[in-house]
Amino acid sequence: MLNAWAIATVVAVVGGVVGFFVVLRGAAFAAHAIPKGAFAGAAGANLLGVNTLLGLAVFSLLAALGIGSLGRRGRHDVVTALALVMMLALGALFLSRSTEYEPEIFSLLFGEVLGVSVTEILPVAALGLACLAGVAFLYRPLVYSSVVPEVAEARGVRRQRVEIAFLLVIALATAMTVPVVGALLIFSLMIGPPAAARSFTDRPPVAIALSVVLALVTVWAAIASSYLTNWPVGFFVGSFSACCYGAGRAWASWRRRAVGDADRRLLAA
Repeated sequence: MLNAWAIATVVAVVGGVVGFFVVLRGAAFAAHAIPKGAFAGAAGANLLGVNTLLGLAVFSLLAALGIGSLGRRGRHDVVTALALVMMLALGALFLSRSTEYEPEIFSLLFGEVLGVSVTEILPVAALGLACLAGVAFLYRPLVYSSVVPEVAEARGVRRQRVEIAFLLVIALATAMTVPVVGALLIFSLMIGPPAAARSFTDRPPVAIALSVVLALVTVWAAIASSYLTNWPVGFFVGSFSACCYGAGRAWASWRRRAVGDADRRLLAA
């Protein structure tokens, strides 16, 4: 159980930081597609009998490089969709050749955080530190190219290079989070809390910190709820992430109405 808390904490911190820029850059579709590439890699690694984390990392990096490189020559959404379809096809092929079919499918798709061993914590923590270091190194170019892309280009920021570098960060984050929440539910952890944080504040540093806090609360509450009910952790991660986003949108709506009422009172005075 302590292993689950430790690895979920690492995943939540990285998911909250990386997810903020996923939401800010409107890269939710890519963040949805890359885990499917990781899923295929994990299936292939399981078939070959090598470390699943290695397969996750290799295939998610290949998916990120493919989307980033081909996306600049065509429509980004079409390239992302084709990469998603190709990776799912490979995952289906690898799983069809595997003898450990049902347990592995469930683990890869929905995660198995309560079954994490102590030997898995160090590799996941190393990938997490690499993700955070990458975001720290790219912080200013990411913010500029996301918020004011024209100004970023005028200041010499290469948007395409920044895009590929950020996709690689997403790939690393994906590789480390699949064992916890699975390929299907990474999307919820990297989108729900960061999107809610963006609704509460427009200041990037504050939003990143709030995103991490919400992600931590989501994962910790999901593990506790799963332990008490024996329901899948992924179900609670997805549900609590959606609740975070709903609360953020409700706050944003209330704030708009309050500001509008204050403006009308000033005009009437």
